[in-house]
Amino acid sequence: MDAQRLRGLGRTALNVLVSLAIVLILWVVALKVLDVSSYIGKGPLDVWEYLMLEEDAAQNRAGLLSALGRTMADAAIGFVCGLVVAVAIATLFTLFRGVEHAMMPMAMLLRSVPLVAMAPIIILVFGRETAAVGAMGGIVVLFPALVTIVMGLRSASPAMQDVVTVFGGSKFSAFRKVALPSSLPAFFTALRISIPGALTGALLAEWLATGRGIGYEIISSVSRARYDAVWAAVVAVTLSSLVLYGVVTVIENAVMRRMGTKA
Repeated sequence: MDAQRLRGLGRTALNVLVSLAIVLILWVVALKVLDVSSYIGKGPLDVWEYLMLEEDAAQNRAGLLSALGRTMADAAIGFVCGLVVAVAIATLFTLFRGVEHAMMPMAMLLRSVPLVAMAPIIILVFGRETAAVGAMGGIVVLFPALVTIVMGLRSASPAMQDVVTVFGGSKFSAFRKVALPSSLPAFFTALRISIPGALTGALLAEWLATGRGIGYEIISSVSRARYDAVWAAVVAVTLSSLVLYGVVTVIENAVMRRMGTKA
């Protein structure tokens, strides 16, 4: 591994650690400023004790990791569904402007409806299993990713596209050889934006539909006044989001460096 790659990994790790430190500071300060009861509001030390020091710490960790694994799988389903649909629609919007004029108003109208309000219809149509998870997560991921990817595809140089056309290339050839490479930075931005969205969609699906994973565990723990478990679950999801964000950044740096472009 060369020195440049090591420096990139180091910067990414440092950014994740700084973000984590900021979250911890805001967490502690918010509990103090808002004067939250210690019975409900648990700090970092309380979560550490719940997961590491209590008599049932091993059982607590096992339950949390099991629920987190389920949530990460659900988030991955929503992430893939939303991103694939976003890329497909963005491609259609870029190649056929008439499709965008026809579909974008409908997409914006759908986006304006809260997912909680749409959940009963989604459950009726898709049931309470994997299909519902994909639908809810996909809806959360789709719209921010779609807008970002469309902007990236349209950032391609018109002059470069004209060069492809002059040499006999089709509209699709110009799209493949010019627009797609130019959109890579926007695509990775869409990936980073989609990570918390996919997790949010998974949590909502688990709460409203499937009855499993971190989303259900949080609601279940609140109803039983197990606030240590609630805060531990929130910490687990937050850490997972930060780590995944860092992973995407590392991949982006590697791809951009391979293409000779600074990320």
